[in-house]
Amino acid sequence: MPELPEVETIRRRLDAVLPGRAFTAVAVADARLVAPEDPGEVADALVGRRIEGVGRRGKYLLVGLDSGDTLVMHLRMTGQLRWTPGPPDPAVPHARARFDLDDGASLLFADLRRFGRAWILPAGMPDAGAYWRARTGVEPLTPAFTARRLGDLLAGRRTPVKAALLDQRLVAGIGNIYADEALFAARVHPRRPAGDLTAGEVRRLHRAIRDRLRAGVDAGGASIDRYRDADGGRGGMQDLLRVHRRRDEPCPRCGTPVEKGRVAQRGTYWCPRCQPSPGGGPC
Repeated sequence: MPELPEVETIRRRLDAVLPGRAFTAVAVADARLVAPEDPGEVADALVGRRIEGVGRRGKYLLVGLDSGDTLVMHLRMTGQLRWTPGPPDPAVPHARARFDLDDGASLLFADLRRFGRAWILPAGMPDAGAYWRARTGVEPLTPAFTARRLGDLLAGRRTPVKAALLDQRLVAGIGNIYADEALFAARVHPRRPAGDLTAGEVRRLHRAIRDRLRAGVDAGGASIDRYRDADGGRGGMQDLLRVHRRRDEPCPRCGTPVEKGRVAQRGTYWCPRCQPSPGGGPC
């Protein structure tokens, strides 16, 4: 699933080419993409509207329009957004919607498993703040995300710390890849109860989250499974991962074979020596 670095990579590219452009045609081939809204009504709300900018909240892409409305897109597990300077590449499979622009460019929303969604937030939505607070927590690459803030979010929680990091209502944008990588960098086992971390461990985890997310953005995201950037290119973060998807490979820090288990119903990777299990027993 695209996480913060992957979505931010796409956002940066689209924000370089979309602002100032207007939608000339919108074709939604899969009604499930915009359900429960009617595809024709969504198209009518977009055609003729000029794009003012492309933003992001956690894993959500936000396309701001001159009407004040916002087109929100969530790629979920296998979604892709593919921009082309001319007509879309007919070889792109699983296209669910096509957005044509007044400069001749096109944007395709493709999605193998059809979990991705797109919808319009209307201008002047009175409870927009509450709408987003219910879905996304603090942005981890902003000044608001401090070690103290992270400690407050984890305090008193008995859930595994990895599960807490995956909760988008606490910290926005962290998914399976970057949770594993941050916990390894911080030397914290993913099954540790979130509220049991010491102040020093919280500080290490805070630094590790920011470091690993920044590395992911700098690398253009991790092209594991189907992720591609807006030009169809691969990211480079998959080559920099230290433990994620490296089961039985030597830990880059101590050489101990990396282990894999399940935490929060997700495949999870850790070094059993660098990240001792809760209580010090077998995991």
